Amino acid sequence: MTATPAPTGVALWLAGARLRTLPAAIVPVAVGTAAAVGEGTDTEWWRAALALLVALALQVGVNYANDYSDGVRGTDGEARVGPLRLVGSGLVPAASVKRAATAAFAVAGVAGAGLALVVGPELFVVGLFCLVAGWTYTGGPRPYGYLGLGEVFVFVFFGLVATIGTTYVLLERVEPLAVWCSITVGLWATALMVTNNLRDIPGDTQAGKRTLAVRLGDAKTRDAYVLLHVVALGVALTVAATLRVGAVGALAAAPMVWLATRDVRAGASGPALIAVLGATARAQMLGGLGMTIGLAVTG
Repeated sequence: MTATPAPTGVALWLAGARLRTLPAAIVPVAVGTAAAVGEGTDTEWWRAALALLVALALQVGVNYANDYSDGVRGTDGEARVGPLRLVGSGLVPAASVKRAATAAFAVAGVAGAGLALVVGPELFVVGLFCLVAGWTYTGGPRPYGYLGLGEVFVFVFFGLVATIGTTYVLLERVEPLAVWCSITVGLWATALMVTNNLRDIPGDTQAGKRTLAVRLGDAKTRDAYVLLHVVALGVALTVAATLRVGAVGALAAAPMVWLATRDVRAGASGPALIAVLGATARAQMLGGLGMTIGLAVTG
């Protein structure tokens, strides 16, 4: 069998940006925007577009930063199975990937600063925490992603902060609806991380990267993956029953959730988990779109 040639040019950088992970940035902004519908009469909706730019740039920055940090640490060795890594593959110099990460974080910082100037200085503080957390996930002297805390980062920043923050920049107050919806969104994003780390258990173990999956082991990580989806949909149904019925739209994720959890429980490993990662991203997008439409229509 002929090996697939490595991408070049723009395609190479897009591969490094890991576009499959972008639902983790899009969904919280969409849901946070929908949670604001009907809650304000003079909402400036252009702020949502700026919030989306912040989220997308932060996600891409994190992906490039992880590529750089894991690459220079030697974590992305031969045992790793998964999407192409720019530094680990030797296709792109580490310094170039570091500059790409810095540029993406700069875009997020500038867009976030624009929102802060309009909304309030508290956003400067939140933005600083986001940027620091994005870099130190696998970068710095003691990366917390190597200590099993990566899932906490994803849940907090791509769930709670991104969803609640989007509603906040639109209404300039914290809404209980956004808080509860952010839990479902964060659990979906965390499921993406768990899938990724489940696939990488052999390579991470060899490299000394103590992710949560490495700490829990294969079987318990699979149980955790299923539990994340069950709780995510359970919270969404609770929101639908108590705060806004449109949250039931999250059930649009159910078919993909069933497919992904079926494969995980059946023992999918290695390359098969790349397909599960795709199904998990599609579940997040479908559930997020369903919840967004439902919240907006019933707002």
